[in-house]
Amino acid sequence: MSILKEFRDFAVRGNVLDLAIAVVIGGAFGTIVKSMVDDIIMPPIGMLLGNVDFSNLFLVLKEGSKQAAPYISVAAAKDAGAITLNFGLFINAMVSFTIIAFAIFMLVKVINRLKREEVPAEATTQDCPYCLSSIPLKASRCPHCTSQLIN
Repeated sequence: MSILKEFRDFAVRGNVLDLAIAVVIGGAFGTIVKSMVDDIIMPPIGMLLGNVDFSNLFLVLKEGSKQAAPYISVAAAKDAGAITLNFGLFINAMVSFTIIAFAIFMLVKVINRLKREEVPAEATTQDCPYCLSSIPLKASRCPHCTSQLIN
C-alpha cells in the first residue's frame, strides 16, 4: 500500500500537474502552429515562388512496385510504394519549429522580466552592536541600552 501512497503523492504534486498541463497545451499549440504554417504562411510563399506547394516537394529515391513515376503528390508516391525524400514537408516542419521556438523565447523573456527581483531599498536602520535592537542609521546613541554608537 505504501507504494500506491507514494505514487499518489508524486502524481498530485504541483510540479507534475503543471508539467502535464504544459504538455497538453504545448501539443495544442503545436497543432495550431502547424496549421498556421501549412494553411496560412506557406501557400502565399509558394505562390510567390511560382505556385509551389511545399508539402508536395519530394524526390523519388526508389519507384514504387504498384505504379511507375512520375507521382503528383507525396501521398500518390506512398500509395504506389515508392520511397521518397520529402524535403517540402521538412521545410514546413522547420518553419513550424522556428515559430514555436520564437514564441517560447518570447514567453520565457516575459517570465524572466516578471521574475526579476527588485533591488532592495537602501537600509535606513542598523542593529545596535550591544543590545541588537534596530535603530536609525543616523543615531549616535541606542535608545534601548543608551550605548554610545560609533558612526
